[in-house]
Amino acid sequence: MAFDLTLRQLRYFVAAAQTGQFSMAAANEHVSQSAITNAVLALESGLDTRLFERLPHGVVLTPDGQDFYNHARRVLDAARDAVHKPPFRAHDMRGTVRIAATYTLLGYFLPELLARFRATYPFVDFDLQDRERPDIETAVLNGELDLGVVLLSNVERLSRFGSHVLNRSRRQLWMAPSHPLAQTDAPSLKDIAAHPYILITVDEAEQSTLRYWKKKSAKPNIAFRTSSMEALRGLVAHGFGVTVLSDMVFRPWSLEGKRIEARPILDAIPPMEAGMIWQKNAQMSGPAAALQQFLIHACGA
Repeated sequence: MAFDLTLRQLRYFVAAAQTGQFSMAAANEHVSQSAITNAVLALESGLDTRLFERLPHGVVLTPDGQDFYNHARRVLDAARDAVHKPPFRAHDMRGTVRIAATYTLLGYFLPELLARFRATYPFVDFDLQDRERPDIETAVLNGELDLGVVLLSNVERLSRFGSHVLNRSRRQLWMAPSHPLAQTDAPSLKDIAAHPYILITVDEAEQSTLRYWKKKSAKPNIAFRTSSMEALRGLVAHGFGVTVLSDMVFRPWSLEGKRIEARPILDAIPPMEAGMIWQKNAQMSGPAAALQQFLIHACGA
């Protein structure tokens, strides 16, 4: 049976699927939790199927829910891109964009956006590189790269570059559902410090983590350091410790399917800022300028 489907319902559903919690989805979308709940219930009623399994501290997609999620993401992406469709004949643009990104952004942020850009500009190629942040800065300043995608809070003297924030991602506490802190709505850093802490080290995460802990005159009880996000998820999901990471990289399950919970933190800590840098006052090629503007508009949407 046909039913009225709205983009807002799809957006709220996708937010719930990505976060694993209606409350977190509501915070991300700046709406009430009931708005998320009602949107999901309307979709489930219209589709005559359950999209989520309800758990004590969150939700997880059913097989039908996962299939619908894949379709919903494509619909939302197509709608966003249609709003910012380039001028007539821009699809014929040809050339290469030299772009580099750091580990986290190359793995969790950039690929989907590049795929959407390619759908609009099929004849533009990417010279895509995986580099450390200092190397990206040097290459951009030297004109070896058109664009760098990095964590802007880590950039040394950002004023040297042209720059734009693409994503601000809230940092939250991750833990196993059985962890004592899972019973606390908004634990403080002092609460977290009483438990073993798993520290991710990629993309200068150790330095940025310790920086905001130090500002609160607190110190995490580091039990293990790892450069592997999947190792961190597994350790957290199995209750070996907790961690504080951004919503950008949050998934409500480990590689083997164990649940991970997320909670807001009582103390004000800085979000993770992902963004672009480019050579100041330099003339960009047409393809590079097109990608720059596409990323600004796509992330702004």
